[in-house]
Amino acid sequence: MARVKRGVTSHAKHKKVLEQAKGFRGRRKNTIRTALAAVDRSKQYATRDRRVKKRNFRALWIQRINAAVREHGLTYARFIDGLSKTGIEVDRKVMSDLAIHEPEAFAALVESAKAALDYLKGQNPGSYERAVREPVTTVAA
Repeated sequence: MARVKRGVTSHAKHKKVLEQAKGFRGRRKNTIRTALAAVDRSKQYATRDRRVKKRNFRALWIQRINAAVREHGLTYARFIDGLSKTGIEVDRKVMSDLAIHEPEAFAALVESAKAALDYLKGQNPGSYERAVREPVTTVAA
């Protein structure tokens, strides 16, 4: 059986890891043992943060929608409830984009949601006003 020398494959593996560690600081970029640990950890962070990124964007869209809806006298929760009662299914990304770039179209969505919620007005008077009321700001003396 012929003897196999593994220098070429080891060098190739090390080179691949060190290329992935490019931009790291200190020994993490040029020492194979620390670079391998750093690259493994960075891949774990990347996997986790792909999900966190989706979470953060959804929260941003909801904040934008809430701000835009409050200008029309509703809260986010009431708005979404009204849309579900009308049967309108628009995802939050599109609604956020409409609120920013197409305020007239967004206003039409808000009006349709309000119309669906009109039958509740008699049961809970003043709920719109209480929900949208400006927060009381106090001046520190």
